[in-house]
Amino acid sequence: MQKVRIITLGCSKNTVDTEHILAQLEGSFEIVPEGDDRTPVDYLLLNTCGFISDAKEESIQAVLEAVELKKRGLAGKVIAFGCLSQRYAAEMPGLIPEVDAWYGARDRDEVPRALGVTPSAEKATRRYPTAPGPAYAFLKISEGCDRRCSYCAIPLIRGKHRSVPMEALVEEAEMLAAKGVKELILIAQDSTYYGLDLYGERKLAELIRRLSAIDRIEWIRIHYSYPDGFPLDTLDEIATNPKVCKYLDIPLQHIADGVLSKMHRGIDGAGTRALVRRLRETVPDVVLRTTMIVGHPGEGEAEFEELLDFLREVRFERLGAFTYSEEEDTYDARHYPDEVPEEEKKRRLDALMSLQGEISLAFNQSRVGTVERVLVDAYSDGVLVCRSRCESPEVDGEILVKADVPAPEALVGRMIDVRIDGADEYDLIASMI
Repeated sequence: MQKVRIITLGCSKNTVDTEHILAQLEGSFEIVPEGDDRTPVDYLLLNTCGFISDAKEESIQAVLEAVELKKRGLAGKVIAFGCLSQRYAAEMPGLIPEVDAWYGARDRDEVPRALGVTPSAEKATRRYPTAPGPAYAFLKISEGCDRRCSYCAIPLIRGKHRSVPMEALVEEAEMLAAKGVKELILIAQDSTYYGLDLYGERKLAELIRRLSAIDRIEWIRIHYSYPDGFPLDTLDEIATNPKVCKYLDIPLQHIADGVLSKMHRGIDGAGTRALVRRLRETVPDVVLRTTMIVGHPGEGEAEFEELLDFLREVRFERLGAFTYSEEEDTYDARHYPDEVPEEEKKRRLDALMSLQGEISLAFNQSRVGTVERVLVDAYSDGVLVCRSRCESPEVDGEILVKADVPAPEALVGRMIDVRIDGADEYDLIASMI
């Protein structure tokens, strides 16, 4: 049997694409784990990212390393697909001719066809796990985006918003649950838009209710929700559905009116504050995660200070931030000069993250002495690596628990109760009960 290996760059959405492709190839190929670069493979596939400059550079470097493996006889054919390939479909074959084929992010079914496998409708909802054992899985509920944020290239790469039919998502979630998955993390370019194209109205709340009916699913977590037009029936699910984590990832990007207007976010500072108040009032113990961009055109010192004041006021439990990166062909690139120097962008980022570090530390310290239900993700060196409803995998901190029990590895994938004994800015220390 021929061997295949896929290297996945970029976000969790790419991970889901990779797992769908591997499910199509399973049975026709021996699948070599991503991290094994010593086993010769007949096909080496790269799922690339083309979102921002750092991600593009990482993807190009990975492609060049794959070409080197091909030269050394460790890979037969090298095939690249995904966002970088989509965005630079005309340029990449000439720049790296050693790659045997390039396919875009919208050509997922062409990848198995290139290996001689016709995609099967029967396998369309199946996933081949790329990380053995975790009790969580990302569930991509839609593709593409109809928003036109001025800085974002995603609509150029992924195209218009397309929801996955609800029945297909429920079937996929049932298969994941049968493999031991206990937590579903709903992802999309904009999860709140789910259903508009298929059903004529937003259906995220109904999807959540149907997923909640799956017996072995215990937690459902919502990522990448857009603030403009946030569906309030979804907020009701967060407040009342016991399977929905009281946690919401809602990228806000900024608070200053002038910056939000230039970003084409469809909401101003007052609307943003009103939404956050509504979230806190409806779900008093909700954990809010957001993302901010510093150095966007229109952000002067006053606008940046307004952003810092907003963080002091709202005190997001979780926050990530990026410096503005001008992306070609976006509205920003065509209309606004990138005027903030890189050094100043970095200074603002450091100041923002320093403030957020204080806020995150205070939140974590407030939990010391409490008892929390956690999901055990892994066991390593005598420690159980866990998360509560307050932590999402890969982006938030962890709860580290000393495993004072026989066969602690048997706890991986299970829910246990722990007492929080200590905290730092990101992680917590706990003991088993």
